[in-house]
Amino acid sequence: MARIRLDEESVCGVAAAISVIDGKWKPTLLWMLESGPHRPGELRRKVPGISEKVLTQALREMEGDGLVHREAHDVVPPKTVYSLTGEGLRLSLLLAPLSDWGHGHLDRLAEPRAAS
Repeated sequence: MARIRLDEESVCGVAAAISVIDGKWKPTLLWMLESGPHRPGELRRKVPGISEKVLTQALREMEGDGLVHREAHDVVPPKTVYSLTGEGLRLSLLLAPLSDWGHGHLDRLAEPRAAS
């Protein structure tokens, strides 16, 4: 869950937003879930390097923060599906301009190397 205390008087909105997507995998998971609901196994296959434990932890934190909806189906074998909530989709869409900036920044950093 978000690590910013809501009762602090001087909570910065940017810090509050970043605390919700803090970590190596949450932005990637938001991006993956933006395309539609996914089962945990699908997410693990599509996100190389993430362990089952870390995936579960990140999804639980995102669920606690209201970004992700977890739907457990009572079937054998058990089936769980994760999807973005309205708040999660809203945040995911807000990250698109940040992604654009990041790609441009990487391009600008690479320019001096290319000129060498």
